[in-house]
Amino acid sequence: MNYTKTAMLLAAMTALFLGVGFMLGGEAGMVIAFGIAVAMNLFAYWNSDKMVLKMYGAKEIGPQDSPNFYGMVKSLAQNAKMPMPKVYLIENDQPNAFATGRNPENAAVAATTGLLRRLNGQEVAGVMAHELAHVQNRDTLTMTITATLAGAISMLANFALFFGGNRNSPLGLIGTLAMMFLAPMAAALVQMAISRSREYEADRLGAELCGNPEWLASALEKIDRSAQSIDNDAAERNPATAHMFIINPLHAHKVDNLFSTHPSTANRVARLRAMAAGGTGR
Repeated sequence: MNYTKTAMLLAAMTALFLGVGFMLGGEAGMVIAFGIAVAMNLFAYWNSDKMVLKMYGAKEIGPQDSPNFYGMVKSLAQNAKMPMPKVYLIENDQPNAFATGRNPENAAVAATTGLLRRLNGQEVAGVMAHELAHVQNRDTLTMTITATLAGAISMLANFALFFGGNRNSPLGLIGTLAMMFLAPMAAALVQMAISRSREYEADRLGAELCGNPEWLASALEKIDRSAQSIDNDAAERNPATAHMFIINPLHAHKVDNLFSTHPSTANRVARLRAMAAGGTGR
């Protein structure tokens, strides 16, 4: 279901780009905006893993540094039949984790020291299984495509603002002005909806990978409570990276809404516990 939803949202983003492109920039403006967005996001796709790990002061570890944690990730990766990712630790008391890398062969998973201190072994396994599910699903690629389209739409709006847009647009002056402001907002909403959809799917596959949905459900509850009271200064300085974490590190609201990058923790926990009870969890 979440794969279908993601495909539909990507199709909606593509349709939005094509429609906005013609209305605001014409064919030439559409091609230029798309080209610039592709170039920017290709750079990010190849380099964002190194950039974000450095941003958070992440330190790569091996089996000699944290044998239990490293061994757990290795066992989960073997269960998933995927290459062993690089493993990083971030010195931060807020329990949290994220995955990065352009594909399973060039992936990294990172956890905070707070995650290892505040969660038990089963809960940590649930969290890392969730992150490996992101790698296995190639969610980094999905979000790069989404960011490319969203970026291109924003650029078209800027072109229209500074260069007058498509003179042959049937929208007229008022319609063009409205489109300039509404199109980037619509693209951002679709981008956030895709991010939430990928989180639900990673929860489901992560629960299957670790073998017990309750482990991840319990972990999400603990992380959510801690994230509301423990600051993550690096994330506060770099809010654009917040969507990468398993729980929003920026003290997010608890409800699913149009402007949240993460699903409601309560909704995620409910789905996981439905899986544990024999439901679909979808």
